[in-house]
Amino acid sequence: MEHRRFSRVSFKGNAHLDIGSHSLATEVLDLSLQGALIKKPADWPPSLPKQMLLRIQLNELPIELSMKVSVAHASDTVVGLYCEKIDIESVSHLRRLLELNLGDAELLSRELSELSAG
Repeated sequence: MEHRRFSRVSFKGNAHLDIGSHSLATEVLDLSLQGALIKKPADWPPSLPKQMLLRIQLNELPIELSMKVSVAHASDTVVGLYCEKIDIESVSHLRRLLELNLGDAELLSRELSELSAG
């Protein structure tokens, strides 16, 4: 059984994966402090750069989370993205989103500590 170091929360939201000057529309399925699981876009390119930008729209709010990501794994339908870098504003929004969905601020604090130590 797979053991994850970071809690994932189910999240349904629209996003864009920016690959160079091209942007692919996609849907986020879940989020964690370490990345995201997205629906594989229909126009998925055969080769990818090492880093891309994932921009996630937070529902009807004028807030967008953005993180530099790399592909951790991919199947025919989904793509797991690893968060390489995230700005302080986006991590604050992500922390709040995870806190609300996990319902466990202490667990989230431990995971943030582990993330910054690693």
